[in-house]
Amino acid sequence: MSKKSDIAFFSFLVLILVTADQFLKRIITYTMELYDQHYIIDNFFSFKFSIDYVVNTGSAFSFLADKSWGIYVLSIVSLILGSIIMLFTLVAAGMGKKFLASSFALISAGAFGNLVDRFTLKHVIDFLRFDFGSYTFPVFNFADICAVVGTLLIIFLILFKPKYFDEFLRKIGVGAKKHA
Repeated sequence: MSKKSDIAFFSFLVLILVTADQFLKRIITYTMELYDQHYIIDNFFSFKFSIDYVVNTGSAFSFLADKSWGIYVLSIVSLILGSIIMLFTLVAAGMGKKFLASSFALISAGAFGNLVDRFTLKHVIDFLRFDFGSYTFPVFNFADICAVVGTLLIIFLILFKPKYFDEFLRKIGVGAKKHA
């Protein structure tokens, strides 16, 4: 692919992921009542997986959920960070760094997916719940999965392919200059 088609592809990928996130959330809101729970796996070796329709006015682990202004702060942060990371996506795509562009696209899609909820609903729809024994992991959604997977891929690159990542950092003016 050419650089222009790579940039177009990754822009479209973000749009598709945000659309998938919103589609899944709409399925939940149209087929379930708030706080309904449907078990998919119930008590398999102390593991449970369910679809739970809940709303979150905060961010991860309901951070700032108890603040009336929290949704606005989180919306602004999501917009700024999502936009910066989208720019990183386009820069990486333009450099031909498809793995890095994919990682950034996932993070950007996660930010924008939840931003759509915050902007339109004033809360985020969460619906995936996992229980391991007596521990219940906080309920999350597809946008959260995108953001976490993208972040893990970036961490992988930083740890195991530092030269690959350093080249990107130099391109955006953050990394150390390469001396000849």
